[in-house]
Amino acid sequence: MNFLTQLCHLENKRIILASQSPRREEMLRAGGLEFEVVPAQTRENPHHFQDEIDYVRQSAHIKASWVWERVQADLLIAADTIVVKDGQIFEKPRDDAEARAVLKTLSGVTHQVITAFCLRSRKQEIIDHEITDVTFYSLTEREIDAYLSTGEPYDKAGGYGIQGWGGIFIEKVQGCYFNVVGFPLGRFYQRLKELNI
Repeated sequence: MNFLTQLCHLENKRIILASQSPRREEMLRAGGLEFEVVPAQTRENPHHFQDEIDYVRQSAHIKASWVWERVQADLLIAADTIVVKDGQIFEKPRDDAEARAVLKTLSGVTHQVITAFCLRSRKQEIIDHEITDVTFYSLTEREIDAYLSTGEPYDKAGGYGIQGWGGIFIEKVQGCYFNVVGFPLGRFYQRLKELNI
């Protein structure tokens, strides 16, 4: 059933998801939204930003703008997710050493997952974000080694996937679980209802 498509009166609208995240695509399709995927082929990191929230909101906007300039759509959805600990921003680790360092930093402490999303139509643009607190159990070197060997950390902000094997390391989540997976479905729906398409 095309639940979200019907609920938001988006039948016969061209909807673009400007993301290469399989998790975002999976969540939105599971919610009953019909769309095409057109990933932004751009370096998404902002050069000037006030704080981590401004950083991730700018990143989502940059992705949306890149695709919007190249594709005609009634609705465009872009998003970016980061992990933050004490003001330090962690995105997808580039290699084994970086993934290991990030997991050691997150071990036994609470960090924030921030996802910003940009909704764009021909009439309006909405940018919003969600913040979720995630607390890790303390990790041993053996646990980190085993997790790195799965390959799971390398395409995920903060070097872990809560919906995968990384979920066994999570002590608690305060806030939106889906935000930690990569897309805050509830907040997205609330803002989508406000968008003038």
